Amino acid sequence: MTIFSDNLAKMREHALSIFQAGLKAVEPGAAIRRYCRPEGETLFIKNIPYDLSRFRKLFLIGAGKASAPMAKALEDMVGEKIAGGIVNVKYGHVDELRRVRLSEGGHPVPDENGEKGAQAIYNLVKQARKDDLILCVISGGGSALLPLPFRGITLKDKQDTANVLLACGATIHEINAIRKHMSVLKGGGLAQAAAPAALVSLILSDVVGDDTDVIASGPTVPDTSTFRDCLAILEKYKIADRVPASVLRHIREGRAGNVPETPKKGARIFDNTQNVIIGNNADAIIAAKQKAETLGYTSLILSSMIEGETKHIAKVHSAIAREVLKTGHPVPAPACILSGGETTVTITGKGLGGRNQEFALWAASDIAGRENIVVFSGGTDGNDGPTDAAGAVADNCTVERARAIGVEPVQFLSNNDSYHFFEKLGDLLITGPTNTNVMDIRIMLVV
Repeated sequence: MTIFSDNLAKMREHALSIFQAGLKAVEPGAAIRRYCRPEGETLFIKNIPYDLSRFRKLFLIGAGKASAPMAKALEDMVGEKIAGGIVNVKYGHVDELRRVRLSEGGHPVPDENGEKGAQAIYNLVKQARKDDLILCVISGGGSALLPLPFRGITLKDKQDTANVLLACGATIHEINAIRKHMSVLKGGGLAQAAAPAALVSLILSDVVGDDTDVIASGPTVPDTSTFRDCLAILEKYKIADRVPASVLRHIREGRAGNVPETPKKGARIFDNTQNVIIGNNADAIIAAKQKAETLGYTSLILSSMIEGETKHIAKVHSAIAREVLKTGHPVPAPACILSGGETTVTITGKGLGGRNQEFALWAASDIAGRENIVVFSGGTDGNDGPTDAAGAVADNCTVERARAIGVEPVQFLSNNDSYHFFEKLGDLLITGPTNTNVMDIRIMLVV
């Protein structure tokens, strides 16, 4: 097996350092503290003052993979004033809270614990009055962690629908449009339940473009999607006959006007609601770029809004790396090419993996035999697909190393089994839960 050259080993270390710098920039507690500050009886949120002495009660709720440290930061500021609260988190994504109860649930497929937590949040906010203040922390994963289906739709129906949508290659925008129309709390439903209390949502974005009606399926914002859109999505991917009959019936009834639409822009329930983005993928990518430059790389951010099929995005990135080697464009070596966003994988095999691991494997095949290229792709939440890896690292020798131990990349790609490919090489990125979530960071180093 080929041994890493000193140069490649150093580049791999640099890639990890650059990724970690991006993570640090979107640490949820720090993000809360950038936008919130207490001064006496007043809590300033994005420089808007909230005189806490004027509210009868203060409640703290939320959902998402990063919501526990977000809630803790708020507890540290105004903990003694919190009358109660509940925050739904993914299993293992916890923190030490004193005034707020954490409820752990399933992600990306919702489970019964998530449903119980969502019901508890609904019950709590329904108690709130006009002179109460509700602080809500929202982050990626919040959609699966607020599973409170409409009457006639069961949790299993939602689980089955989520599995179909995840497997067909639907975008997060499309998945969430359908989620919102199956749920009591999504698509502005939480704001509807909380009205007429004052509601302030602090949001860590995990979607391209920071669309607040898509992040966690927009529980506190007007919904721009419709039942008509939901039907179009089912038809686009030819999955109408694969989702549960209760879900299809509900969507068709909504399209016919027999089920109320989700709350839209202009609805009075949003008059007393504020939504604040406190961190996003661009923050992480910019911090990663700064770290790369301190390490001596000429750095370029392609975009923090990249979407599309993973294999196509990987081929574009590896082509740019080859261009750097050949012509010195778009930036000269030593170069660091950065991008963010969230790609999708259309699953055709039965293997194990995620979009970041698959990205690294496709790119590895394209840069095989070149000189000094390192590919690093990781999910900022620490979980890439249904695996314990955040992503993977590859280089121009990855294919050669694999074949030396009898591992053929194309076989693993055809089976969507990037996890076991990189596991055999020891090149999985294992971070554990990071307690943040702003999509992915992709790094290509060329020397």
